[in-house]
Amino acid sequence: MVRSALELGMLVATRSYARLSDRTRARGIRVAGIAIIILAAGAALLPAGKRISSDMIGGLLIAAGLIEAVAGSLRREVRPFAMAAGGVTALAGLMFLINPETHFFPMVTPVIGWLLIRSIILAIASGESAGSVRFWTGLSGAIDFLLAVLLIAGLSISTLVISIFGPTAELVASFAWVLAASFVVNGLLLLEVASSADDRADV
Repeated sequence: MVRSALELGMLVATRSYARLSDRTRARGIRVAGIAIIILAAGAALLPAGKRISSDMIGGLLIAAGLIEAVAGSLRREVRPFAMAAGGVTALAGLMFLINPETHFFPMVTPVIGWLLIRSIILAIASGESAGSVRFWTGLSGAIDFLLAVLLIAGLSISTLVISIFGPTAELVASFAWVLAASFVVNGLLLLEVASSADDRADV
């Protein structure tokens, strides 16, 4: 009986999705892209002081991740990868809420991991995509990977600076702008997906 109920639920969900027109899906994905770009603006405004709250970072990541996951569920192509990328982002945010940190380095480490995992997921999704969506998916993954490398490369210098001066405003700003940059490219990717949904039957 339980199995039958689950199968019925999946069938209803599938039929409901099938009734969504390309224009409706495009509208939903476009709204998601704009929302993530707005979150990017919020991330860029984080370095108002010398500290960034773990709760604030966690909230931004969870919001961006859930929005991306919902947008991913509206896609026809690479839907599992698109939803997984959002899930990873939300999970990273949850880590900040569960294990709040007041120091700079414990906050950087999960962000590096999040960027690396996202870059791998997006690289795979890029290979399964086509046209301009493939380009933007690959670009988004490449930007996330580059940002992770920059954070890793900057850790040794940051260690010395923080040990002497503490988390300076410049370092805090750099960290916040990494989040903002990833969000912006991801938002632009969703806008391109929405544009493709208007023009093509498959996205």
